[in-house]
Formats: sequence, structure tokens, C-alpha cells
Amino acid sequence: MKKTSIFRALELQARTQIEDYLASQPQFSVKGLTPLFINGHQYGWLESCTAAKLLHFSERWIKQDGKVELQGKDIADELQQAARYLQQEGLIGGWRNESYGVYAEDEHGQFDFTNSLCSLERASFRRYGFLSRAVHINAYYPDGTLSLGRRASTKSIDPNLLDNMAAGGIPMGELVLDCAIRELKEEAGVTRDVAKRIEFVETIHIQRNESDGTHNEILYCFDLALPEDFVPCNQDGEVATFYRLDQMDAINSLELMTWDAGRTSASFLLRKGRLSL
Repeated sequence: MKKTSIFRALELQARTQIEDYLASQPQFSVKGLTPLFINGHQYGWLESCTAAKLLHFSERWIKQDGKVELQGKDIADELQQAARYLQQEGLIGGWRNESYGVYAEDEHGQFDFTNSLCSLERASFRRYGFLSRAVHINAYYPDGTLSLGRRASTKSIDPNLLDNMAAGGIPMGELVLDCAIRELKEEAGVTRDVAKRIEFVETIHIQRNESDGTHNEILYCFDLALPEDFVPCNQDGEVATFYRLDQMDAINSLELMTWDAGRTSASFLLRKGRLSL
């Protein structure tokens, strides 16, 4: 068999492996969930246990016509107090003291991220089924190897799993690009001169059922070409260690990543990978 034929066979095998991984990603189902409406607009999804707790918490939470609705003023205070109650009841863990913006879809299925309903504790978003946003950066070296991090064992979500070199949620009031540059500094010690080379490539909307609610998140995905001599160094205690993997090792590691990081890395490998090498 000619060398080019061998390379093509290897590339086809690699692509098939990535596509099989993508097909294995969990899908979202509304079975057993109740839509959450706020002042007439749907914002999230509630599991039956969460809906029951909220209906017990305050008379402002009403169930009718197959949905749970919260109406009135001071929505932010009610959501925050209810979230604290859910935490006390054991339904929310890992309180972050970070605020995300709460957004609803318009009639065209679009979101206006310049206009939020309110800000709310990050840890409550899955229980409410609210949409969150995050940045993910695929960092790679001139030879095509990728830099991946292993999440610290102290992380409240997905401890010890592999992740992109830098990734993180976008807090209320922070711009997407600023968040990406900040996460690169905090998680991998990337200087601003290197970080500003990042290239925005795509958004990916992830939605799936999790044990702690609905994970509904928009991922803003970036590529970052690293200098050959760059050595990542975590600054905030959220990454235990880093690995530099060739692309086949990265493909074989997809199942060891968080679902979001794996989805982001798989997209990078299909889009930009040298899969026959």
C-alpha cells in the first residue's frame, strides 16, 4: 500500500473515531421536566423535585397549564432567595459567589445578551435550567500538538477530568473576549501579548440533562497558536496539571474530557487537525 493510501486510511479512522465520539454526546430531553416561565416568558426547565421545592418555598411560584411561573417585581431577589433555599435543601452545591446574567429567547429563538432579566448566583443555573455562557480555548503548538489541562480535584463540577487549556464561565458584565484573555491568564499563565493572538472560530450551543438539573450553555470557542517554548502554569488552583498531546492522543483522550471540552476539542480536530500525521 502506498504511503499516501496509508495516510488516508489513518485520517479516515481518526475522523470516524471523532464522529463516533460526537454521536455519543448526551442529548437533551424534556421528559419529566416542567418549563419555567417568568412574567410570561420561558427562561428554563425544572426537574420535578426542584419544582416541588419552589412551590413550597413561596406563594409567588405558581403551577398552572403544565408550567411553573414566577410573576411580579423584585424577580432577582426572589430567584436568589429561592436558590439559597434550594442550596439548604441539598439541591445546589458549590456556591460560587459569582453572578451570571439571566436571559430569555425571543420569538425567533435568539438571545439579546445586552439585556438581561437580572443577575444571579452561578451555581443555581442548572437547577433553574437557565442559559449560561462560557469561553473555551483550543491552544496548540506549531507542530500541531494540543495543550490540555486536568481539572483540580476540588472543582465542584467535573473534578479530575481533562479540559481545554483554558475555559470558564462568562460573569455578568464581562465581554466575551475579555473573559477569554482573563481565563488564559488565570488558568494557564498566558501573558496578554500571547493571549491577544486568540482567534474566535465558532459558537456551540450545548444542552443536556445532568444530575443537578439542565446544562444549557453557549460556548464561545477560540483557537490560540502557542509559542513553541510556552509552558502553561496554573495561577488560580483550578487546574492540577497540563499535558501536551499529539493529535491522535488527543482523539483517544476525548472520552476523558468534560463533555463541553470534548465537544470543543473534537470540533478543532475536525476543522484544523492534521489527522493523517
